[in-house]
Amino acid sequence: MAASIASVGGHLQYGVNFCMGQSYKQAIWVPSVTFNGCLQRELSWSCGVSKFLQIRKCNLFQSRTNENWKSFGTFITSAYLRDGSTKYFDFAVIGSGVAGLRYALEVAKHGSVAIITKAEPHESNTNYAQGGVSAVLCPSDSVESHMQDTIVAGAYLCDEETVKVVCTEGPDRIRELIAMGASFDHGDDGNLHLAREGGHSHHRIVHAADMTGREIERALLEAVVNDPNISVFKHHFAIDLLTSQDGSDMVCHGIDALNTETQEVVRFISKVTLLASGGAGHIYPSTTNPLVATGDGMAMAHRAQAVISNMEFVQFHPTALADEGLPIEPKKTRENSFLITEAVRGDGGILYNLSMERFMPLYDERAELAPRDVVARSIDDQLKKHNEKYVLLDISHKPREKILSHFPNIANECLQHGLDITQQPIPVVPAAHYMCGGVRAGLQGETNVHGLYVAGEVACTGLHGANRLASNSLLEALVFARRAVQPSINHMKSSSLDLSASSLWTRPLVPKSLGSDVMHKILRITKEVRKELQSIMWKYVGIVRSTSRLQEAEQKIGKLEAKWETYLFEHGWQQTMVALEACEMRNLFCCAKLVVSSALARHESRGLHYMTDFPHLEESKRLPTVIFPSSHTTGTWSSRQLHQQPIVKSMV
Repeated sequence: MAASIASVGGHLQYGVNFCMGQSYKQAIWVPSVTFNGCLQRELSWSCGVSKFLQIRKCNLFQSRTNENWKSFGTFITSAYLRDGSTKYFDFAVIGSGVAGLRYALEVAKHGSVAIITKAEPHESNTNYAQGGVSAVLCPSDSVESHMQDTIVAGAYLCDEETVKVVCTEGPDRIRELIAMGASFDHGDDGNLHLAREGGHSHHRIVHAADMTGREIERALLEAVVNDPNISVFKHHFAIDLLTSQDGSDMVCHGIDALNTETQEVVRFISKVTLLASGGAGHIYPSTTNPLVATGDGMAMAHRAQAVISNMEFVQFHPTALADEGLPIEPKKTRENSFLITEAVRGDGGILYNLSMERFMPLYDERAELAPRDVVARSIDDQLKKHNEKYVLLDISHKPREKILSHFPNIANECLQHGLDITQQPIPVVPAAHYMCGGVRAGLQGETNVHGLYVAGEVACTGLHGANRLASNSLLEALVFARRAVQPSINHMKSSSLDLSASSLWTRPLVPKSLGSDVMHKILRITKEVRKELQSIMWKYVGIVRSTSRLQEAEQKIGKLEAKWETYLFEHGWQQTMVALEACEMRNLFCCAKLVVSSALARHESRGLHYMTDFPHLEESKRLPTVIFPSSHTTGTWSSRQLHQQPIVKSMV
């Protein structure tokens, strides 16, 4: 994927024939192979997607009722229809974090819903979110103040309309959670206890001690389990979106998934698909994300020709627990880093180097309350200057009772390894945490692929800009999951389903024919390749970057991917074969390349993207990075869908 700058309106356009000579801004454009039949309609960040998606319906989703479908009415009356390993639903939701669950509960009032989740339903980034949800709930706070904090943290790359929508609707989304049974901490006055975190000018973080995500996930899962219109398919790994091309339009019809317990490929045909599959933290060796966060949704959407944006902005949380600094090191390497929430600094935690010198005031007047990008870069600089492996975060000067009541989970985790946070500082180090970029979405979660919506970390709504403000992630997920509901319902009601559609796509194959010895070798090599990719990303595409190192990363990743794919196919692997580890590797390669391509396109330092050879922020480059759809007729395995694209004609 080559990088270039395209002259294009403040409304971003698809295709290469951009409007020139008008009073338009530019967009940083990363073309990946030109999209066949380039579209000339304009697409603004927040509202243009809606206009753009006024497209003709493909004959798989006819505007008039299909005779085969009439008997089922608005709902698919049973939990789902089944034809062998094909299931039919009104709505397919990929992911069981806050975005997927909240959306499912609403659309289930209007149709049947499949929640397809990679592991156990609770195993999501939501479950690991400690700090809380930001919302304007205090009389002294204001929506304008929350907006300003978000835009400043985002290095002025945020979409202002999106920011306004999220900050305005946030309080109602919190109240809905409380009404559903989510329990948050209250102060002595009986009101919600509102914490403050880095980058926030007010106390506005609603929390449940330091386990907020877990509590939200609990409340939502409980409601989902009790909803008869929702079927949860756990241990189902999403392989690829099922899409067809209708002229220049791309249409989504569902998803192929691998049941990782039975090794059966299951096809889900749906009228509407919501992608809520989370982030891609595991493109790096150290991440706070659970093992399931391998960028599956972003990679699938890219292969399905969805527009991708701002992938260079990878947020490294400044304070993950540094195991090598604990009195008793864990016996085995963690699958994901243990997060030390932003709220510790918000509550007065101070950062020191190992010489017990406080360093944050040297970098930013906001000190420990500076946004995450600033704090992470400052820690990184300290580590390099002193050749140390971690710094110290000290909260022990605060009352013991307050520490234990606010951070019981952190206190317990550290105590298990011989450290009492009420008496000793916590060893911390930055770790990959959150993808600010993703599948480009409009104000209702819509994408340029008809019938495909996105919400949560997999989406790029424009809210976060170049750096996410603390505790805005769960907020964004709640707001956009809710906003995607009505257009999804409208689309579902105006669509009917061709029950023979399943045969249009080649079915993925489980590689049983290769034998156990060959599969063992493939899995061993894949594990080694995964570690090597992560090492390349951390070494060359980490907190501090340069053009030469990014180019080196691009070359190394290309060679590594080619070597891996050659090994697979020389050992009998086929284009349509699927296995969990191989498909995850495929997605990790895809996401890593998207990050590197986007980073190479931005010739400035802004927010989370810091370049030593372009160290300054430039107003002329205050633009989103956009990776346009490609035909993917050639390229690597990671960049192509497993099936061939059916081409269908529109109904007149």
